[in-house]
Amino acid sequence: MKRTTPALVLLLIAIGAAVGLLAQQGLAMSGRPGITPPVTLSIVLIALGAIVIVLALPVRRAVKGERKRVDPFYALRVLVLAKSSALCGALLAGAAIGSVVFLLSRTVPALGVVGYSVGTAIGGLVLLAGGLVAEGMCRIPPPSDDDEQAAGAAT
Repeated sequence: MKRTTPALVLLLIAIGAAVGLLAQQGLAMSGRPGITPPVTLSIVLIALGAIVIVLALPVRRAVKGERKRVDPFYALRVLVLAKSSALCGALLAGAAIGSVVFLLSRTVPALGVVGYSVGTAIGGLVLLAGGLVAEGMCRIPPPSDDDEQAAGAAT
């Protein structure tokens, strides 16, 4: 599995921002109330970012040699969770940023809703960072020259 590239992260943030901005604009044009993210959303996103890192710790210990063995299926599941957390965090952060941009462009911005959207953007960025860190923790280091020479001598 390839690492998450910065270009993909920036693209997803931009897509999320466009969707968030257009969703708020469409709701305002139709006379409906805008999307107000709950406070618990940002708390849950921050907690998920921390949980992903905690789940990647046993894999990191096994990669470093501090632990004898880790289940390969567990390592794969943690890696997939880390990658999906990074991508979802980027989309959610982008959508919240788009919502903030829309709300601040109004003549009378609703500061409470802006605060909730900023909290959601921060939570999405924490989830993105947690996913990227956990993804890096699951990475196997490249073989050193000594390992390659030992493998060549064994054959």
